Amino acid sequence: MLFVLDVGNTNTVLGVFEKDQLKHEWRIKTDHYKTEDEFGILIKSLFDHRGIGFSDIKGVVISSVVPQIMFALEKMSRDYFNIEPCVIGKEDATTYLKMDYPTPKEIGADRVVNAVAAIEEYGAPLIIIDFGTATTYCYINEQEEYCGGIITPGINISMDALYSKASKLSKIEIEEPANVIGKSTTEAMKSGAYYGSAAMVDGIVNRIKNGVQSSPKVIATGGQSFLVAEESATIEKVDAHLTLKGLHLIYHKLKEMTS
Repeated sequence: MLFVLDVGNTNTVLGVFEKDQLKHEWRIKTDHYKTEDEFGILIKSLFDHRGIGFSDIKGVVISSVVPQIMFALEKMSRDYFNIEPCVIGKEDATTYLKMDYPTPKEIGADRVVNAVAAIEEYGAPLIIIDFGTATTYCYINEQEEYCGGIITPGINISMDALYSKASKLSKIEIEEPANVIGKSTTEAMKSGAYYGSAAMVDGIVNRIKNGVQSSPKVIATGGQSFLVAEESATIEKVDAHLTLKGLHLIYHKLKEMTS
């Protein structure tokens, strides 16, 4: 079994692959201050619930956009699994992804992992949208080269900023509203978050397509991908497990290269 961890600024997604199949998945809040022992105890409780032992895991691969958490996760892997983890980003990204990008080291590990998985699964050209703390857009050209992208504030962080800066506005659940035109402040905020996000996605995707003069397939992943895709006219496919699939693929690519 292969244990994969995708550490985001807000949430961490954990998964266990048996051969090529994702058998188990968990989503936990990212805690920047957990120790290796706290991670070990938490993971043991999740594993126990599914009947998995530490000894069942033969490999560990980690992708993270939170550098300060890595020491604890790497030590946890060594202490509890007796495995030296594969950490995405330690090697040059060009090891497993072709580049038409001047500074590959600047690309977040999550974006690299998503690109590897999407190319394998859907071919190229591609636009990959990842709805997380930030919403990222990545373009892969016809030659399967990573060309760059766009980063915008995520839906939740945008609404949190609105709530914190406007004293009369309350926190809301981000969901499809009953009407486009809100009949209350809460309804108006829900409409803005939902339709505004979908309109931004469609506007950015169309501008990317116009700029590259190709017809890339548009793949979405991340926490709010299903919600936005319901209203978006440009998202063609939602793949909730894209990042975990990419971790699995990169792990085996690196193993093949070193064997």
